[in-house]
Amino acid sequence: MAQQMRLAAVYEAGDAWLADSSAHPTLVRAAWNKDSLAPIASGGRWLAAETALLDTMKALNRICEEHRGPVLADTEAHKAWWLVSLDAADELADVRQVTVHVPGRPLHCPPTGWHLDSRMWLCRPDGSGRLTEPAVLAAAFGPGGHRHPAEAR
Repeated sequence: MAQQMRLAAVYEAGDAWLADSSAHPTLVRAAWNKDSLAPIASGGRWLAAETALLDTMKALNRICEEHRGPVLADTEAHKAWWLVSLDAADELADVRQVTVHVPGRPLHCPPTGWHLDSRMWLCRPDGSGRLTEPAVLAAAFGPGGHRHPAEAR
């Protein structure tokens, strides 16, 4: 029971952060209450960096957990979206596997605690506001992958 309560608190913190990323958090919550995906426009707190799902799975293995921000996946479309900082587009411009969407483009999101349709969070928003750093993401999609500082020595 205590485990379920801790998970519920983590999900609620993530949901609150995600909903508050929208200009209309009440509409986001209303969509989730109807078991629908909520369109949340990027550009308020984050941008969405789109990648192929298979490439994303490989990159997730190259990035340690404390450096990962939220990652949304669509298993039918074989795509994923990393939530990155608002200044990420320039740093990721030369990474051919990554497309950073312009501010204002909606990302159709389920709540953090479950999946809807074919979308699920591979790395859930936890309410902290942590995003994946563009340099880390670029390195993970690069030829050698992101190396932890201890591995670089």
